[in-house]
Amino acid sequence: MKLLRRRRATLHDLEARLQESIAQIPAAVEAAMPRNRHNKVTVTVAWIAGGIGVLTLGLLAGRELRVRYKFKRRTPYDYYAHAGDQTPDLEFGVGI
Repeated sequence: MKLLRRRRATLHDLEARLQESIAQIPAAVEAAMPRNRHNKVTVTVAWIAGGIGVLTLGLLAGRELRVRYKFKRRTPYDYYAHAGDQTPDLEFGVGI
């Protein structure tokens, strides 16, 4: 990708500042955390909560993608699946 010299210089400067900031994060986190015996429990609980949050977001996103996929591939018969049903079918979903 060709960039102008000024943009290239700005990009390199931004990358350098970003790398410097990222390098300082572990030290800042270590300094902010209290040193006691409950620290490991707190970190473990935080990792578990974060993992559950990521799992939840993944499930929601996956379900949304699946629903969109199925919606795009519907057939004309899907519109008439229960057309003309006057009463609910009693055997539906009972396993018969």
